[in-house]
Amino acid sequence: MASTETSGAKDAAPLEDEPRQADDAAAVERHKRHDLSGLEAGLDALDAVVVKRAPIGQVLVKKVLPPISAVLLVLVVWQLAVWAKVADQTKLPSPSAVGQELADRWNAGDLLSIIWTSVSHGLLGFVAALVIGTPLGLVVARVPFIRAAIGPILSGLQSLPSVAWVPAAVIWLGLNNSTMYAVILLGAVPSIANGLVAGIDQVPPLYLRAGRTIGATGLRGAWFILLPAALPGYVAGLKQGWAFSWRSLMAAELIASSPDLGVGLGRYLENMREGSDMAGVFLGILLILFVGIAIDLIIFSPLERWVLRSRGLTARSQ
Repeated sequence: MASTETSGAKDAAPLEDEPRQADDAAAVERHKRHDLSGLEAGLDALDAVVVKRAPIGQVLVKKVLPPISAVLLVLVVWQLAVWAKVADQTKLPSPSAVGQELADRWNAGDLLSIIWTSVSHGLLGFVAALVIGTPLGLVVARVPFIRAAIGPILSGLQSLPSVAWVPAAVIWLGLNNSTMYAVILLGAVPSIANGLVAGIDQVPPLYLRAGRTIGATGLRGAWFILLPAALPGYVAGLKQGWAFSWRSLMAAELIASSPDLGVGLGRYLENMREGSDMAGVFLGILLILFVGIAIDLIIFSPLERWVLRSRGLTARSQ
């Protein structure tokens, strides 16, 4: 009789556990649905933030109005300094005089030629520096012996004024385009290489180990792992490399003159100095500044924003 009751209790236990297990399963299912609904709501909110675009008026106020205001302020201060006769007009021309010089150059038909001569030399030299500086930076960053040997030299070359190379380049290569490109390379390559080295130094070692587990070693690892992970530092090095390229080119054009080289912005600036034409000197300075800003806004700023956005570091509306 006791054994019968015991067996009945054992049979009844599973029957009592079944509703409890069903309740637990239902609770787990409710939690899953709640988590999924929360995740979907979060994704919808994220999509709303990402897709949302700033109104055109807000973009104009934030992006266009500040630089225009700064330019107008500079022109006002400049004109006030001329009216106050801070310096003689032969040394401080008025904005209208510089504007007239710009109009004269445009009417003469050589303004775009002067700008393009310098821009073409600068961009071609920068591309050559990019081709040389990128593999050099990879080797310096990944080979300890080479880094110890030439790493300090690259840093020293980066701090060396580019104008110091012009006399040596003229003696070595003569007055031709090779001199311009040599000065650009000596100024830009160290910046590009050091920027890539700094970017690779900031790559977490976990990325490299993960790459090795999937077979990304050697050149494949450099192309698919190191370069993408080091892009922020690399892009910063590119921007600095372009700045050094442009400065190096202007220094070379100021010092090394030849009819075969054509008249670029640096040569035009020197010609105006030799003629004591201060309006032309100011125009040359403003054109050099304008081209440097334009290249940065057209090429490097969009590239930098894309790199940052791809890593979730900036809002899309910015």
